[in-house]
Amino acid sequence: MEILYLMIICSVSLAVIFLIIFIIGAKKGQFEDDESPAVRILFEDEVKSEEEKKDTPEQNKKE
Repeated sequence: MEILYLMIICSVSLAVIFLIIFIIGAKKGQFEDDESPAVRILFEDEVKSEEEKKDTPEQNKKE
C-alpha cells in the first residue's frame, strides 16, 4: 500500500512539473505562431532561387 502512495506522489509531482514548464513556455510566446513554420517550408525554395539569381551577377562581375 505504501508503494501506491509513493507512485501517486511521484505522478502528481511530475504532472505539476510539466504544467509549470507549459505555463513558462506559454508566457514566453512559444505557442503564439503555429502556422508560419509550416508555411515557411513551402517558400524556402523560392527564397533560395531568388538569392541564387542575386548571387549570379555578382559572381560574374568578380570573375
